[in-house]
Amino acid sequence: MGMSVTISAADARDAEQILKLQYLCYQSEAELYGDYGIEPLTQSLDDLKAELVRGHALVARLGDEVIASVRGELDDTGTATIGKLIVHPRLRRHGLGSRLLDAIEEHFAAGRSPAAKRFQLFTGHRSEGNLRLYRRKGYATVATREVDPRLTLLTLEKAA
Repeated sequence: MGMSVTISAADARDAEQILKLQYLCYQSEAELYGDYGIEPLTQSLDDLKAELVRGHALVARLGDEVIASVRGELDDTGTATIGKLIVHPRLRRHGLGSRLLDAIEEHFAAGRSPAAKRFQLFTGHRSEGNLRLYRRKGYATVATREVDPRLTLLTLEKAA
């Protein structure tokens, strides 16, 4: 490959690349659940930019290309909600998702006032790859909610 992957904070200049990557990455989730109207596939660029301002986002780059990303927000209860952890399909299973998850947790747990007390994320019940990663990282299911007959949303948490 010749280049190394770098992880850094994302900003509004990254929004378009993140949105394109998000659209690519969520195709497999949409197919898995038979629903191409899921929010990651319908999110507008303006909504994504607002998310970046509200919370914190990281990108992984290979050269100038954004190849992975994750976002999160910390609420007043000390819960850091992590979402939209995406890795380019051609680069999955190389540890990038794990590295990004570690980095966003570190961001919310250290050097902040207040620091996160817990991490929370959501995924669908059929998203086995996501579930494997999250469980390997210490997350446990704390709630389930049937969104529709095709999708049960799992809430996973772990202490900070």
